[in-house]
Order: sequence, then C-alpha cells, then structure tokens
Amino acid sequence: MIFCVEDDDGIRDLMIYALNAAGFTAVGFSDGAAFWEALRREKPELVLLDIMLPGEDGITILKRLRSEGNRVPVIMATAKGTEYDKVIGLDLGADDYLAKPFGMMEMVSRVKAVLRRAAQSSTGETLSHCGIRMDTAQHIVTADGTRAELTFKEYELLRKFMENPGRVFTRDQLLTSIWGVSYAGETRTVDVHIGTLRTKLGRCGDCIETVRGVGYRLGA
Repeated sequence: MIFCVEDDDGIRDLMIYALNAAGFTAVGFSDGAAFWEALRREKPELVLLDIMLPGEDGITILKRLRSEGNRVPVIMATAKGTEYDKVIGLDLGADDYLAKPFGMMEMVSRVKAVLRRAAQSSTGETLSHCGIRMDTAQHIVTADGTRAELTFKEYELLRKFMENPGRVFTRDQLLTSIWGVSYAGETRTVDVHIGTLRTKLGRCGDCIETVRGVGYRLGA
C-alpha cells in the first residue's frame, strides 16, 4: 500500500492512477489529518508526501514520523527550485524527492527504486569493524560496547562504510546512495553528517577517514 498525500485533487488522482496501473495499491489524502487517521489503521510500504499542504505541512509530518521512530520510506514532492525544503527534507530522513512538475513515469521509477533499497536494508545481519558493531535487523549500533544513538541518515552512512571497508566514496556517491539524489552544490550535507557521526562514535569515529580531494572511507 502506498499513501499519496497531495492537496491538489487532479494531481493526486493522477498519481493514484499511475501507481495502480504499475501494479501497486495506492490511496490518497488531501491533508495531514486524513493521513494520520489512515496511518493508525494501516502501515503503508511507502509515502509520497507533498511539502505544501493545508494545515500541517509535509516537513512537519515527516519530522513527526521520524521522531516517533516510524521508518516508512518517504518521497517528498517539492516545488521546483525550493532547495531549502529539499535539503531539510532529506536531512530529516526523507528517502528521495520529486521536483514539481514531475512525470508519472519518473514517479513510478522513484517509488520502485526506494522500495528496492528499503527491501535490501531490511535483511538482518551483524557488521563489525574497528570497535563498531551494527545489528542491521534491529538498527542498533554500539561503539566500544556503548550504544550510539544515530539519526536515520547517520545510520545509513555508517552502514554504507561498514559494508565496504576500505573503499573510498566521493561526496556525490554518498549523496546518490544515501539520500537517493545527486545534485550539485549540496555536498556540505555529507560533511555535516560525517562530522556528527564521528562525534557520536567517540574514539571509533576516527576510523572514518577523510581522503583529501576525494571523499571518505572506513579505515583500519
């Protein structure tokens, strides 16, 4: 089930039609109140969430979802050119974004890609390196035996490194992989998240090395 939260009736109906035609089951809501009511009854596989909504806006809805520990995949719909909203949404834990106006084929493609990533991340395993231990089934990370409280994006960054020790990732590669989008001029987002991740991991955070002029890697 996919929830589409969009206040424009015409756009919402078109989104639902395209998703149903692609083999998904989708329902739509015009505002946050209707969305929260439905969420109490059913857990969706993914949420398509417009930022500009009457009453509670999309950013507020996303922030509330993540603060309550709800990790349902979310694709934000933003007005073209609203870089601030896009970055805020991604930093709060959105999995991808669509810039309006967008085509229905693009939307379906993004939905499929996000659902594939979500399915891959749900496979349980334990990763360990340099004093860091990650239980991917329970999303628990410990550093030198002490639990580290990570945000969604910090966790996904660390998992990327833990699954590929020694491999160097550029900032653009990390943006594409973790935030699900590649765009110029926003690599500072990666730097900020790396900085907070290192801090939360304490001594173990020193294993996340900066490769000057290239990007980052998980070293020895």
